[in-house]
Amino acid sequence: MRNAPANELVIAADSFVVAPPRRDVVPKDDPSRTVIAGYHWFTDWGRDTMISLEGLTLLTGRHAEARGILRTFAEHIRDGLIPNLFPEHESEGVYNTADATLWFFHALDRYLDVTGDRILLRELLPKLIEVVRRHLAGTRFGIGVDPTDLLLRQGAEGYQLTWMDAKVDGWVVTPRRGKAVEINALWYNALRLLASWVNEEGFSQETPPLGEIADRVYQAFNERFWFADGGYLYDVVDGEHGDDASLRPNQVFAISLPHAVLEPTRWQAVLDVVERTLLTPVGLRSLAPDQPDYKSRYWGDLRSRDAAYHQGTVWGWLIGPYVDAWLRLHPGDRARARSLLDGFTAHLDQACIGTISEIFDAEAPFAARGCVAQAWSVGEYLRAWQKTGS
Repeated sequence: MRNAPANELVIAADSFVVAPPRRDVVPKDDPSRTVIAGYHWFTDWGRDTMISLEGLTLLTGRHAEARGILRTFAEHIRDGLIPNLFPEHESEGVYNTADATLWFFHALDRYLDVTGDRILLRELLPKLIEVVRRHLAGTRFGIGVDPTDLLLRQGAEGYQLTWMDAKVDGWVVTPRRGKAVEINALWYNALRLLASWVNEEGFSQETPPLGEIADRVYQAFNERFWFADGGYLYDVVDGEHGDDASLRPNQVFAISLPHAVLEPTRWQAVLDVVERTLLTPVGLRSLAPDQPDYKSRYWGDLRSRDAAYHQGTVWGWLIGPYVDAWLRLHPGDRARARSLLDGFTAHLDQACIGTISEIFDAEAPFAARGCVAQAWSVGEYLRAWQKTGS
């Protein structure tokens, strides 16, 4: 048994933070950096980069690299969006993502908390305000605010815009078009963060009424997303076929983010359901076992694997937000929260030794699948380890 498996993962973090293999527009005084999402198959993805930035860079002392990553992606904002990914050897990104830009706000918040770098904040504020303006007005891929409730909706035929993004032969496995639960949790968090930054900096540029918008989002979220019959949150509301009550882990973000959009009286009910149906020793299932589309094993040809990718398959990175949410309810019990990471220890001797895989089968023995080394799996474990320390 290892006393500190996080020690190995600090070393593993090195492999993901790289100089991009393309010409970027970041000034020469900053190290241009990006994050490889996973080995062997992925390049740098915006969503994965922003989620894993805290664990891979801020908790390992790579503050300059974190700054370079944020500036690299900020320089590539188009129509209020950061890239979903950069195709190999290309300098222009692909922008089909509804959540990566909202994760950018979260990553910047964590960077500021560690470094206090207000110079970077002041540099980025105009871009962040424009991001919100574009989301309010509507931008690419049907991403935009519903003027009736100010919740954020997304969806375009043939595109997969959330992190549940499997697509094969033109088939979008989990399209989730409509108002997705984690997208709106991130939207609310971004609004509250930006409102506080504008106020702290005394920013003089005219801005949308961020606080008022956030208040309306909070009210609408709690009115619309609560699935009373199940005691948990809808995964999508106002979707193509109405409201989707599929029991998925995305609802955890309504509790875990710094500005939680779910009212506290409902936190316990949601976590009870998630613990009972989705929690495993190596992360959270992407769909509960009693759901019609549940797949217990990620196996077979490409179509079979993609059909299971977000339909039960366990994702290691989700242990991070689960620990955050759990500590919201049990802030004094770090020992119990730390024990939620125990299942990863044996895994460090499996698959790619000394790192964490992308995904796992949904049932025991939870065989490792997908990429043998995944940035957000490592980053979120490191972050959860640090947060649960004494």
